Parts: sequence; C-alpha cells; structure tokens
Amino acid sequence: MSVKNSIENSQGERFQFGANWQSFLSTLNDERILEAERSLSDMLKIDNLVGKRFLDIGSGSGLFSLAAKRLGASVHSFDYDLKSVNCTKELKKRYFANDNSWTIEKGSVLDKEYLTSLDKFDIVYSWGVLHHTGDMKSALENALLPLSDQGVLFIAIYNDQGNRSKLWRMVKKTYSSSRVGRMLISSIFIPIFALYSILVGIIIYKNPLHQFSSYKAQRGMSIYHDWIDWLGGYPFEVAKPGYIFNFYKSHGLVLDNMITTNGWGCCQYVFFKH
Repeated sequence: MSVKNSIENSQGERFQFGANWQSFLSTLNDERILEAERSLSDMLKIDNLVGKRFLDIGSGSGLFSLAAKRLGASVHSFDYDLKSVNCTKELKKRYFANDNSWTIEKGSVLDKEYLTSLDKFDIVYSWGVLHHTGDMKSALENALLPLSDQGVLFIAIYNDQGNRSKLWRMVKKTYSSSRVGRMLISSIFIPIFALYSILVGIIIYKNPLHQFSSYKAQRGMSIYHDWIDWLGGYPFEVAKPGYIFNFYKSHGLVLDNMITTNGWGCCQYVFFKH
C-alpha cells in the first residue's frame, strides 16, 4: 500500500470494524438480505443491476456486495480491515462460491495508486465508510477515481451536528482507545440505548420489543451491531449536506437522490456524472 501516515493505518485507536461485522453475520438471513436489496434498489431507482459493474468501497460485512450481486451486477469489493474482507469472502462462499464475477480483496480508499489500478465502474458504492478513514476529504476525492464516465456514486456520510458531533467523537475515541474505554462507554450507553428503544416501542407501538424486532427493515441491519458501530466507529468525521453537494458539484457531478437527517445518523447521496 502507498498510504502513509493515515489514521486508517493506525491500529491504536482505530475501531475494529471487522470484528463487529463477523458477529453480525451470525444474524444474517434471507429477510435481511432482501431488505438490503430493497434499500439499494430504492436509492438507485432501479429494479436490477444486470450488466452493471458495482464497486463496494469498504465492504464491511459484505451484505451490500451480496445484494448488488443478487440484483445482477458484477461486483468488486474491498476493505481496509482484513476481518471485513474475510466477512465478504464468507458471503461469497455461501451464495456465489464459484462465480468469477465477484472479486474481493484488501485495499484502502486512501490509496490512490490502488484506486487508479482498478477498472471503471458503473456504480461506486460506499455507505458509512469514507468518514471513518481519518482523511474524509481524500476519501471523497478518491472515490471518484474508479467511476465510469456515465457512472453513479452512492455514498452515506455522518451528518454534522456541531458540538453534538464533537461530543460523539470523544465517545467513539474513548471506546476505541482501550479495553477499559470500551467497557466504560458500553456500560453507560448500551443500557441507555436499550431503555430508549423499549420506551419508543411502548409509547408509539404499544410493544416494548418493536424496535428490536423491526430494525432489520433498516437496510437489513442489526440494532445491537449498529449500537456497537455508533459507539466505536473511530476515526470519525462529519459533513453537512451542503458541503457534500458542493464538493461533488465542483467535480462535475449532479445530485440525483438524497435522504438527509437533522439528527444522528448518515445522510445518503446518489450522484451521477453528466
């Protein structure tokens, strides 16, 4: 790798994303996969990806590489975290073991040389990844390198909430700093998350377990593993929608679809070249 002196290369305070994804795979079932496919189709405004080349930057669990493959795309997946790479390989083994149109390897979005070595892709996808590299601006720029002339870029970036985001960065940094930090943050926030979810279930849905049982509708994800990601996902950067819009506008892209939030979580963006 040609990446030098980036937080992404540091093993000190970097959250072990892959370990969380390995645990998530034990919860994966057909229902979650279908939800992932549905969310991908909805944001891209398509029914299938037949004949499309799909690049998954930071493939994590491999769920969305799998979703793209099931929708008909040829897929290339990469992740900086070796455990995440192995998660993606595990899903390929389970569902597309002998399919040569799905390739998987270790790589970094901060490695310009690696990105330029790849072919061009019709869809470049990176959900909740670029803000965890330690150099989000470079990651945003490098994600354009493998995008074809008529390509579509689909990313999700944490919303900038000012001081609240700064506080949350401290939480994440503490969690990722040591075993003691992880235990401290988990002991404080996991009960809060659980109680909040139960109360929402009771007050709104008259069912204390509603938030837990229905969460898979959120892109096929798992509420517990998302909690861990929220607490530990470090490095951590944020951006306001206006920043992302103007950044890619300056690079010649046009916004095609967007879902924003005024609170916690990621804003989703789909851009295309014109």
